[in-house]
Amino acid sequence: MPPFVSLSDPRVVAVPVRECGEPLVDLRDTGAIRVDTRLADEQGAYAHVRLSVADQLITAQSQLPRGLRLLVIEAYRPHAVQKRYFASSMSRIARANPTWSIERVHAEAATYVSPPEVAPHVAGGAVDVTLCTVDGVELPMGSEVNATPPEHGLECFTASTLIDAKSRANRDTLIDAMTATGFVNYPSEWWHWSHGDRYWAFVTGPNHARYGPATLNHDES
Repeated sequence: MPPFVSLSDPRVVAVPVRECGEPLVDLRDTGAIRVDTRLADEQGAYAHVRLSVADQLITAQSQLPRGLRLLVIEAYRPHAVQKRYFASSMSRIARANPTWSIERVHAEAATYVSPPEVAPHVAGGAVDVTLCTVDGVELPMGSEVNATPPEHGLECFTASTLIDAKSRANRDTLIDAMTATGFVNYPSEWWHWSHGDRYWAFVTGPNHARYGPATLNHDES
């Protein structure tokens, strides 16, 4: 397994962005991808992705075995939301590790939540996604979506050996469908997949990212 590279790694941060200008689109309008409402916001930001990402999700779903569907938990996040997520992660980690320096807390937080300035979700290129049946029943994946330390264990890592065989098989099914259609995974979160952002460019080799920070047409920002 290759070494883990954090979203806050200087090599990722240094990847330039050539914004392609693709709009954000609402996955709920596709009629093809099921979008969960547990993290719904008033603006509906959580259900938006870049246009090409929406197309790729539909293609990824077509790669799944009969009877299975993708279930998107969260997609686009406005910068202010990502900033709040990251600050919350730092606060929780600092409370759990009171002797750690602020630099170590920041690095640990970035293992699970991206700093807002490089966040794939802010760019509209990322989705947090799991598998479900056609009736919407979620498959066991070894951990819940967003179940990360310090409150939870290391089962969140995509390659974790701490999960049972059924969960591993389900993760492998998701991995096969998403990688076949050009998405990259963030290794500390089995549910996090992205395309077109800095992390995607770093992993796959293009010399620039396609997506920088995005805004909804009705964002106040």
